[in-house]
Amino acid sequence: MMTATTGVTLAGCLIAIAIMAIYLWKWWTGGRAIKDLISMIQGFLNGALTTVCTGGLAGWLAGCTRQAAGGVGGKVISSTTGTDSGTPLATASLGQLTPEGGAVVFLLFVILFFSYKAASKEDKGRLLGFVAAGMILCATAGVAGMLDGLPDLINGLGLSGRNTLEKAL
Repeated sequence: MMTATTGVTLAGCLIAIAIMAIYLWKWWTGGRAIKDLISMIQGFLNGALTTVCTGGLAGWLAGCTRQAAGGVGGKVISSTTGTDSGTPLATASLGQLTPEGGAVVFLLFVILFFSYKAASKEDKGRLLGFVAAGMILCATAGVAGMLDGLPDLINGLGLSGRNTLEKAL
């Protein structure tokens, strides 16, 4: 269920889109290795999931990322074009996590951490760039609407895991 709020700016979204466009262009012109695409998807999904982590470190980092991108983007766009693009866009929430869904998100963050530690310098940039893009873009009403089923999927995976762990052998 999406709830409307404010806070993401057009400038912040443009920074996220620029990051994604740069890495996707490099991927497209550089041989299109599936491994590189997977790291981008992993980063974006982890970034998206931070937007449903309320009250935790992940949610706080997502808010800080959106604020920083909006500030930097607003200055860059204003300096370049003379226009103001720092006004807030309509934003939304992807939904809420259950305790079981929170456990899945925690495991995904652990995997992200170890993926980052094992990655090359280029892969680290790609991974973090897409995490930031997910944190920013998934707070907009349009992207949150497109990914509306993501929390339900994560919550369902967590519940399935719990049910598996509780079953007697």
